[in-house]
Amino acid sequence: MRAYDLIHTVYFSPTGTTRKVAEAIAQGLMAPPLEGSSPTILDLDLTHKEPSSLHIDDKTLTILAVPVYGGHVAPTAVHRLKEIYSGGSPTVVVAVYGNRAFEHAVAELAQLASEHGFRPIAAAAFVGEHSYSTEAEPIAAGRPDEKDLDAAEAFGRAVRRKIDCNDLTPVDATLLKDRPTPLLPLLRFIRFVVRYRRQQKRHPVAYLPEGDAGRCTQCGRCAALCPVGAIARGDETHTDPTRCIRCCACVKGCPVGARTFHTPFAKALSRNFARRKEPVTLL
Repeated sequence: MRAYDLIHTVYFSPTGTTRKVAEAIAQGLMAPPLEGSSPTILDLDLTHKEPSSLHIDDKTLTILAVPVYGGHVAPTAVHRLKEIYSGGSPTVVVAVYGNRAFEHAVAELAQLASEHGFRPIAAAAFVGEHSYSTEAEPIAAGRPDEKDLDAAEAFGRAVRRKIDCNDLTPVDATLLKDRPTPLLPLLRFIRFVVRYRRQQKRHPVAYLPEGDAGRCTQCGRCAALCPVGAIARGDETHTDPTRCIRCCACVKGCPVGARTFHTPFAKALSRNFARRKEPVTLL
């Protein structure tokens, strides 16, 4: 049996995009090894549960994958990852962002992983459909698509080759850089953000997903999909503002379209970040 006979995928993925990327990378890591049998994949989905303290040993390959919220690791993901430790597991750190920018997220995830005993030997940022994306205001709609998932699997194979060469050299995740955005759209977005913040100071508005009582069938699916318990079963048209993280899992998962989320950011993101960004990786 090879030293690495288990791949542990650990992810937080309210709308499923991060999970798809993590699974594709894991499939690449399953590429036929130089000798012996292929490893087994074990999933740990942190989306709907807070794990008790978990230790992953150094004989396991780990994929840590999280969504990006505002250029950082999603805070709920950080909270749940803090319960997971390792004794030196070779680890792939992955951030999935909505085609604007991943900014600090990959470096933050690598730092958190290192502090908890993991060894980040590879890093990547992939694009997934933005939480705010709608048919009217698409933002990386449908991603990760087939091309993205092929790239994720190829990245997994590249990581596997590194491991099979007995190279467990940690990477400096701060070296992974965003794909550039054209200057004009970037300046337009910065101007929007400045104006938005000024307006919020004068007239604060809390934007939340809303439920349409006329459409809602009270099936409970939105409550089941919410990763933080912001929707109560039997009261599906309301959202708890103290809990909601605006992941929009409830909006994207409602079978009758009874949930919507209206934010001025959606139009600004759709307008200024329509140009496709490709994944970036670091080995």
